Amino acid sequence: MKAMLLSSYGENATFTATEIEKPAVKTNHVLVKIAASSVNTIDTMIKNMGSDLPLSPAAPALLGMDFSGTIEAVGEGVTGYAVGDEVYGCAGGLADLPGTLTEYIVADSNLIGHKPKNLTMRETAALPLVGITAYEGLTRAGVKAGQKVLVHGGSGGVGHLAVQLAKYLGAEVFATGTGDKQKAIVEKFGATFIDFKTEKVVDYTAKYTDGGFDVVFDTVGGANLTNSIEAVALNGHISTTVSLCELDLTPLHFKGATLHVVFMLIPMLHSFNRKKHGEILEKLTKISNEGHLTPIVDENQFSLEQVGDAYAHLASGTAIGKVVVEN
Repeated sequence: MKAMLLSSYGENATFTATEIEKPAVKTNHVLVKIAASSVNTIDTMIKNMGSDLPLSPAAPALLGMDFSGTIEAVGEGVTGYAVGDEVYGCAGGLADLPGTLTEYIVADSNLIGHKPKNLTMRETAALPLVGITAYEGLTRAGVKAGQKVLVHGGSGGVGHLAVQLAKYLGAEVFATGTGDKQKAIVEKFGATFIDFKTEKVVDYTAKYTDGGFDVVFDTVGGANLTNSIEAVALNGHISTTVSLCELDLTPLHFKGATLHVVFMLIPMLHSFNRKKHGEILEKLTKISNEGHLTPIVDENQFSLEQVGDAYAHLASGTAIGKVVVEN
């Protein structure tokens, strides 16, 4: 089968079309014919940094984490799935797990879910990593009806799904961004837009809340975490996907707030509680089938052979929505 492999890592490294052996199904796994795969920021980081990241596969590397497709074989011990089922998941492309930039993947059945009925394969491939991340960040923070939730980066890959899911959970949602395009995305999903370039944290917090947001979901992270701490309510919750930084937590302490760090690759990296990812994917499918969750997919289309262009497009910062590669 065809695969797009990296023989070496680095910003100038290129993907090469290579014939590799089609994998055989194994116990507790399913063989999936891949229809589409999305490109995530972590994918570009692995490509550029290689061995500098402890989660990078050994070269020659088969990258790609997210996928949608159709089951062609079911391994011993698998329940709930059959040949012909349309599925999706985030199940490879790091450590010793072969990735999705190819025609087939043998995926752990705990890391997949049934494809949403109303989404295309292209849309579905955009959902797993960012969807799981958004769901985990909100539920770990205990988001519930009636709360005020602030999403930093509300038009981003994780952010635009977090906005939709927070609305689904019954919260009043606010989201930061800048510019007309980001404003349109945030407002499309029913959130109040906050332009972080023109509105100060202290001002919009006072404008929209009585003492702070119950939950802040920070998909920007880093230095922006200080803004999240400033915006959160007393005894509130902050979830972040980007906490690779040194930070003075004194203001967090005096608010008695809780900081949740979301790193959704842990089940794949450590074979830890993988079943949880499958359960979340099934919940996302239910929410999508009810009409409450739709990923935004970038309008540019890329074939498997054009995966290098897809990575470059994401890295350019000009993509609107998730970048998807189709087989």
